[in-house]
Amino acid sequence: MPKYYRDRIADHYLYFTSQCIVEAMHVHASDKHLTEYNSAKFFVKADGTAVLQKRGDLTDGQIKVIEKFIKANYLDMYKTWKDFGGGEFFGNN
Repeated sequence: MPKYYRDRIADHYLYFTSQCIVEAMHVHASDKHLTEYNSAKFFVKADGTAVLQKRGDLTDGQIKVIEKFIKANYLDMYKTWKDFGGGEFFGNN
């Protein structure tokens, strides 16, 4: 699974799967298994705003930390996403 960063954010890895690049840009967050099963999922808008689609095992505090991290780093994350053939930001067609 491609990770956006090697380090954990809020004790979770931020990544995407090769199967999910057909969707709008998004970020999975998981503490152990880098699969879509039981992971959180955030769609990312063109302004860096994260839209939580699936909570997974995240606490409210972890969600806030990850949303803040995405907002601060979304352009670098988008480059990684596009390098793997990913689509556009959430809400852009």
